Amino acid sequence: MNKLALIPVLLRDRLLSRTLPREPEPDLVMDDPEQVEAYDRAGSIEGVMAAAYLFHSGRISQVIQGARNVIDLGCGPAVQLGQIAQLNPSIQFHGVDLSPTMLEMANRNVEQLGLRNVQLSQADITELAGIADHSVDGVISTMALHHLPTHEHLRRCFRQINRVLRPGGALYLVDFGRLKLLKTVIFFAYQNAGLQPHLFTLDYERSLRAAFEFADFQQISSEELPGRGEVIGTFMVPMLTVIKSEDKPIARDLLDRLRKAIERMPRRYRSDLNDMRTFFRLGGLRNDPFR
Repeated sequence: MNKLALIPVLLRDRLLSRTLPREPEPDLVMDDPEQVEAYDRAGSIEGVMAAAYLFHSGRISQVIQGARNVIDLGCGPAVQLGQIAQLNPSIQFHGVDLSPTMLEMANRNVEQLGLRNVQLSQADITELAGIADHSVDGVISTMALHHLPTHEHLRRCFRQINRVLRPGGALYLVDFGRLKLLKTVIFFAYQNAGLQPHLFTLDYERSLRAAFEFADFQQISSEELPGRGEVIGTFMVPMLTVIKSEDKPIARDLLDRLRKAIERMPRRYRSDLNDMRTFFRLGGLRNDPFR
């Protein structure tokens, strides 16, 4: 992503007073086999999302240090979860998703990676039935919250997080923030269109249209997750929003593995990672593990 080309796009979006109406995705569950397959292919750990995966894996690893068990809400095909579990083999992870098709793919990915610290199950993230109060050391979720159809569903999800997470537990939730201009949505959704299946690009556009506003995350988290974490958005326009608890000290060997993962990346993806680091740092996110 060229930062110089990005600045005018973000400026136009920031200066607009109104916000693009939210368009919830028609299906809460991504269960169409063709759509799921397109998502899995484009969302591989070495694909166009590689920079985003590594960025969140590094950031999540900082937050969950010292945890024994962590639940991943809306884990999808478990690509992100798999990378996090590899980086943190001493932690037990539980990925939940509402889609049986996604969970089939997640099981396949977990088996291919040979992970023994990941279990998967079907669950509604607004209910989390069967998970006891304050029984979880950490809760994470990456790019799943926009699938919730209404603000009330988001509120119920946050309420469940507060219920299952122990006092002082680790928290890292990240999702899109709603943009103001349709042109901005189209710009981001189609910038990598030539490098990924059309269904994946279309899903990306729908996800951006379905995103909640930054103010929604601020208000609902303050009411349902009091004292649990800070709400931070990317600089200028909160296209990405993170709700996170405090960072913990991270082991030197884990830092070395993160840096080696950067070195193995193609130059294009290293540039994407650095852009994410820059826009989050300028937005107020501290303790960059990739320095």
